[in-house]
Parts: sequence; C-alpha cells; structure tokens
Amino acid sequence: MVLHGRRMGEDVRAAFEANLASGDDVGASFAVTVDGATVIDLWAGFADAARTRPWQADTIVGVYSTTKTMTALTALLVADRGELDFAAPVARYWPEFAAAGKHDVTVAHLMSHSSGLCGWREPITEDDLYDWDKATALLAAQEPFWKPGTASGYHGLTQGYLVGEVVRRITGRSLGTVFREEVAAPLGADFHIGLPASEDARVADLIPPAAPPPVGDSELQVNVAENPHLEVDVTRTRRFRGAEIPAIGGIGNARAVATIHAILANGGTVGGRRFLSEAGCRRALEPQVDGVDLVLGVPIRFGLGFALNSGFMPNPNTLYWGGYGGSLAIIDLDARTTMAYAMNKMSGTTTGDLRAFALAMAFWDSSSS
Repeated sequence: MVLHGRRMGEDVRAAFEANLASGDDVGASFAVTVDGATVIDLWAGFADAARTRPWQADTIVGVYSTTKTMTALTALLVADRGELDFAAPVARYWPEFAAAGKHDVTVAHLMSHSSGLCGWREPITEDDLYDWDKATALLAAQEPFWKPGTASGYHGLTQGYLVGEVVRRITGRSLGTVFREEVAAPLGADFHIGLPASEDARVADLIPPAAPPPVGDSELQVNVAENPHLEVDVTRTRRFRGAEIPAIGGIGNARAVATIHAILANGGTVGGRRFLSEAGCRRALEPQVDGVDLVLGVPIRFGLGFALNSGFMPNPNTLYWGGYGGSLAIIDLDARTTMAYAMNKMSGTTTGDLRAFALAMAFWDSSSS
C-alpha cells in the first residue's frame, strides 16, 4: 500500500483501512490526482474471495460502468479534433441508424442516455454481445422506446455500442483501439477496453453482491436488467475480458482511472502532453437532460457522457459516474482534481456506493482544512 501526502493522506488512509477492516472491502484501490500529479495512491487486500492472492500495485479489476467514462472521453477527443459534432444526427456518420424514425436523434442524445435506445427490443443473448455487427445493427434498425431528448433512460449496455459505432464509422477503428492508442498508451495508464490474454493473471476476481440491485417494474427497467441476463462470473472469462464492450467491459485500477481523467480535470494536458483543448474538455459539462431517469428511477443531470454535480460535491463543475458494484470516478474541473475507486467485493449498487464516497469525503474534508 503506497500513499503520498501528509494530513490529507492520513485521513484518507484511515477511511480506506476502515473499509478493509470492516469487511466491506476484500481488495481495493483508491487514487487522487491534483494538477495532474498523483497525490494519493492506495491499494490493499486480496484479489480473490479466498484471500489467497494479495492485491498488488499492478492488480486490475473489472469496473463495469465506470468504463462509460472512458468511452465518453474517447468521443470528446474525436469531437475536439473536429471529426465529430455532438449536435449532428447520428445518421450523418451511421446512415443505417436513420431507420424507424431516428433521423433526428443526435450524438448528444447517445452521450446523455436520452436517445430512447436503452436496450434491445429484440431478445438477445450473451453471445450477441460479442458480435459487434449484430448488436449495432439491431439498435440501428429499432424504434426508440420514448421520444429522444425528452428524458434520460440509462443505456446500461447499449451506450457503448452506440457511441462506439459512431467512433468506428468516423475513425475506421474500434473505440477500444482509439482509446488504447490515443489515451491509455501515451499516458502509460493500465486501463483496457479489450484486455489482452497476457494480462489475465493480474485481474482480481469480482465477488458478486449478496443481493443484486433491485429491478423496477417498468418494461424499460426489466429490459435493461435482463436482456440479456448476465451473471457477475462472466467477467472471469477470457471471452468477456477480451471483448470490447465499451459500456461495462473495462478493466483497470484506481490509479489508471484517476490518471486518465486528469486530462479533463486539467484542461486537456497531462504530463506535458496535450490530448484535448480546454474547451473540448469543458464540453462534457454542457447540460443535456435533467430529471428522473426512466431506468434508474432517480433524478440525474447528464452532460455529454457524464453525470453533472447536482449539489452534493464541493465544486459546481464536477463530473462523475460509477459502475455496478461500487467503482467510481470523480472529475473536479474547478479544483483540477480527480478521484477514483475500484474494488472486487461488489455491493448491490449500480453507480457507486458509500465506500467510494466515504473516501472522497475524507479527501475533501482534509484538503479544505
């Protein structure tokens, strides 16, 4: 376990150790960057439920929907180069998408979970998730579940295919490839959308929650949760790890997540290298839709690819999102700060939980004192 910093480090370390001592965590990592520099880098515990494999500095783990923050960053990068217009119809880049009345659906609708395509109308299987052409063709052909742009409805699995196909049509490369070549590799960041088999030994086993998150009664909620039905154990398979599923398939650790999002927190520049313009980073803050999400059933304000601070974080210009089980990414553009949490013992939450927020609050409290 490594830690940088003094008072703030002590407070965060105490919260981190409390999670482990209580049994809330089996293995976990937490990291913070300020002005692009890593100021906190913690890891501890075990990479498996049997506690036979210590969590190492280079342990990585599946983070479910925290992957979406990497997908969003990749789209922001392509847009910043002038190749992608978020206000443009998706069909400008993906002509087949105009089917079933979707000619006016914009890329911004995809980024903000408001396209009406939160799931597949046709029943699909796990195998279909590994067939990129089939998964995207079905979405292109189908009618939205609601009028696009009028509300968000969390695109749990579909957002990665939708945004990923737009990126593929523009660049000629898969989203995972663009992310690896233009973000992760230049930063030396250990985050993967499509993990090579050579890295499997470093992956911590996700430990399923005692009870899965509750599923609502609406057609949309059941569709997103069950079409297809996936067990957590699928994340231990080579097929899942190697696939590019840009909504939920990312594998990394807190250090990697915090380092990557330092791009957005620091006006597009990290380690002396410019990835985006400052204006391109701030595009993520542009409000798109605000209200009770039709799938999650809670109020959320979405920008371009991220949820926006609704008042519970210290600074207004803060982006965040998390993943099923508890992982979390926070990007504070005012304080030029990022925070990230990744763990293997899953709670029954969908987008972050109290373990991660306790660590974030410990950092905020100590840094303000």
